[in-house]
Amino acid sequence: MEITPELRERIIPLRLLILDVDGVLTDGRIVMNDHGEESKFFDVKDGHGLKVLMRCGLEVVWITGRKSHVVEYRAKDLGVQEYHQLIWNKVEVYEEILVRKGLAPEEVAYVGDDIVDIPLLKRVGFAVAVNDAVSEAKQAAHYVTSQRGGRGAVREVCDLILQGQEKWDRLLARYFS
Repeated sequence: MEITPELRERIIPLRLLILDVDGVLTDGRIVMNDHGEESKFFDVKDGHGLKVLMRCGLEVVWITGRKSHVVEYRAKDLGVQEYHQLIWNKVEVYEEILVRKGLAPEEVAYVGDDIVDIPLLKRVGFAVAVNDAVSEAKQAAHYVTSQRGGRGAVREVCDLILQGQEKWDRLLARYFS
């Protein structure tokens, strides 16, 4: 994957990756059974990418407008310590996170897919839209993934960050030794 100097400049300072859930970590489908129980589809490669990213020192936070036990289960499964559900104003949560963690906007990446994500895309150091995001979100992004939400887009972002921060080769060496 070719990383331009401009992209590398945005990636190097990153310490936190914030993700939307529906349409980013999932493909956007919500399956409900006759009892109202919800299922979502997550990509195992996206999950592995997040685990590797966290092992390499970046924090991961999820912010979603919906509430689902599935999100809670998946976050715990991956070791994501912080996730926020039923959030109507993602900017408020984002600003609180910056203060609490002592981060500057340029140290944060955000991945979104819809118009509700645009306010955050405009505030972070590295704004990413998934391939199947609405065109307005893509226009607000610094990078648009080649993969679709819930189908490898998050893994692509994780790999891009690790490559841009020059942690990729060291990571691969662990698997080839």
